[in-house]
Amino acid sequence: MIDHATLASAATQARGLAIDAVHAAGIGHLGLPLGCAEIGAVLFGHALQLNPEQPRWMNRDRFVLSAGHGSMFLYAWLHLSGYDIPMEEIRNFRQLHSHTPGHPEFREAPGVECTTGPLGQGVGNAVGMAVAGKMAEARYNTPENPIFDYRVVCLAGDGCMQEGVAQEASALAGHQKLDNLILIYDSNGVTLDAQAEATQSEDTATRYRAMGWDVVTVDGHDMDAFLNAFDRARCAAGQPRMIIVETEIGRGIPEVAGTWKAHGEGGHQYADSARKGLGLPEEPFFVSEDVRAYFEKLKTERIASWREWSTRYETWRSENPGKAEELESAYAGNRPSAEEALSWFSVKDSEKPAATRATAGKVLNELAAACPQVISGSADLHGSTKNYLDDCGDFTPDDRTGRNIRFGIREHAMGAIVNGIGYDGLFIPSGATFFTFSDYMRPAVRLASLSRLPVQFIWTHDSVGVGEDGPTHQPVETIASLRCMPGLTLLRPADNEEVAGAWAWAIANTSGPVGLVLSRQNVPSLVEIDPETRRNGTLHGAYIARHESGALKSIIIATGSEVHVALAAAKKLGDGVRVVSMPSCEIFDNQSQEYRESVLPASCRHRVAIEAGVPLSWHRYVGLDGAIVGIDRFGLSAPGDQVLHELGIHAEAVIAAIQSLG
Repeated sequence: MIDHATLASAATQARGLAIDAVHAAGIGHLGLPLGCAEIGAVLFGHALQLNPEQPRWMNRDRFVLSAGHGSMFLYAWLHLSGYDIPMEEIRNFRQLHSHTPGHPEFREAPGVECTTGPLGQGVGNAVGMAVAGKMAEARYNTPENPIFDYRVVCLAGDGCMQEGVAQEASALAGHQKLDNLILIYDSNGVTLDAQAEATQSEDTATRYRAMGWDVVTVDGHDMDAFLNAFDRARCAAGQPRMIIVETEIGRGIPEVAGTWKAHGEGGHQYADSARKGLGLPEEPFFVSEDVRAYFEKLKTERIASWREWSTRYETWRSENPGKAEELESAYAGNRPSAEEALSWFSVKDSEKPAATRATAGKVLNELAAACPQVISGSADLHGSTKNYLDDCGDFTPDDRTGRNIRFGIREHAMGAIVNGIGYDGLFIPSGATFFTFSDYMRPAVRLASLSRLPVQFIWTHDSVGVGEDGPTHQPVETIASLRCMPGLTLLRPADNEEVAGAWAWAIANTSGPVGLVLSRQNVPSLVEIDPETRRNGTLHGAYIARHESGALKSIIIATGSEVHVALAAAKKLGDGVRVVSMPSCEIFDNQSQEYRESVLPASCRHRVAIEAGVPLSWHRYVGLDGAIVGIDRFGLSAPGDQVLHELGIHAEAVIAAIQSLG
């Protein structure tokens, strides 16, 4: 049973906090915080398994606000629950350097599980967290001491339901029977521009049932009805659960409630009358003593429950020291160093040319054998992206120990789900598809970069070398566009040894997402360069692949499958030409000025860069005096080597570019 009177007061006061915060900021979204106040009261005031003193407790329930525009809902309830979000932060909502930004941001405030706001992303993140939860249960729980039994609870709105990423992720969740996932659909019949009936008429409940979900509909303002539905969802097995809560958007501001005007800040001008109508005092940011006392008592009870779990955990820990060490190290964010990872890799030079996607798959398997937190997945392309973990099994409803996730043809959901696993923090996930389809997942990649998530995206078939599939599958513009994304590190290795260096850097990195950009076509191994030079050079982003003899006259910069072309051109050009392999612009740019100068001395302005893509990102390295051999058009359908030659990616073009500089 719940304390109806106190939680009703808490719901009213949470509405008041949202009204006052948006009124003070002059901008914000009032609709969801006001419409879902009773939902927040039940969840944060009774039902969720939390410990505000330990916001990253491994067995906490994860709450995801997919409808991130309603951030004041989350901030208000976290504040009332006793998280370290003081009232001053509520007052500073949306202000410079506050920890209560306009949309929830991971790492900004305790209790915020992920960065949301772009609609539907949180649904995918929640599915990823649920996947991580099932993997954790299978790997670490014992019959005597099940240390993981948390639920992932996601609150989404009509806008999230319309976004394709939410539907992709929900379909996979239903197929995977993720019964630790509870999706609360705030069905208020309103979107930003109009009533929802202007853009939607489908039966969402029927659609979700068809995807394998259990669905129930309740009055979102009836706390008992919602609690009963939530308790059933928490205890049921075999299916993810959707609770459709029918609410009045903007409840508490009669002038806009139930209309699209309530979505944003349209109601904040009525703050004084709304506060009076809700029975709140004139004093803004009001929380009553009885509500404070209720949540203080609840916090004490939650801490006591956490202590009971901690006792169980210590028993489990003493009985499973190896698993405990692995688990605690993973949650601490510990990663192997790049040098340690390199020692695991047995992939060596070969006289036989190989596609970097194939080599990367072999290296990933060695990585997975040494690092049990590594998991992998593909958008129905394991056979092409070569990232399947051999002998590790598939993650399925019948086997939660599998380390390969089959995402289906759902690139956008794959990105969001990989992010969700990354937010959870226990496993090291990667997802693979063709490079041209990275555009389908780009919003998720952007959020990974914004949130500094150390996840990996594997993108193969990286250039016009794809060949016969033609321009639809030849990503000429993609790498240049992704290099514009702050926080994303791209690595485009040239051969086996650079692949080893790339994976070593990626697995050691904890600063943000990594994109491994790999070739479909075979490329020669650069056997004329010492293996250690290639591996360690990749860890620095760029290195000298061919030293000039005598005075330095020209520098050729290349990446990936074009490095061997640059070396061939340099050989014909003579002794004064240096070749620089640059598998990662981002890593190189972060090296010391001394190192960068040693590789690309400012005194040599006679430079040419070559890459089988648009030349946009290379101007900062060749300068106004240099030249770029690239592709300023879409590709064409023919064998890959013919396409490359037709579009000017060959040694003769590099030689001509060097000679054109005088």
